[in-house]
Amino acid sequence: MMALTASRLIDGEVVFWNRGQWVERFGQAELFEADEVAGQAEAAAKGQPNVVIDPYLIAVSEAEDGFAPVAYRERLRALGPTNLRHGKQEEGGHDVEVITRAVGVARSGGRHNLIKRK
Repeated sequence: MMALTASRLIDGEVVFWNRGQWVERFGQAELFEADEVAGQAEAAAKGQPNVVIDPYLIAVSEAEDGFAPVAYRERLRALGPTNLRHGKQEEGGHDVEVITRAVGVARSGGRHNLIKRK
């Protein structure tokens, strides 16, 4: 399973793709099971160079009571700033709780295209 992420150009916020729109919360991200559909979304996202920087697919797996990025790096990005007193972690919510409890690879494995052998 995959999700599409990028950094928003105007403020650097980590955003996620959901049916043609960028959303700030991982819990609102569209999850892709098929490579073809995910690739089409990635291509559409890459056609927005004035909106986001470097959109890419990340691996997502089922976690306790929801879904979370597989790679530790992507979980950190999804949680927002590492400072607990502002951003997504301060706002809290179900997706933040799921991500903070998730476990997975410590390095690599985040970008789907880097681990996908063609």
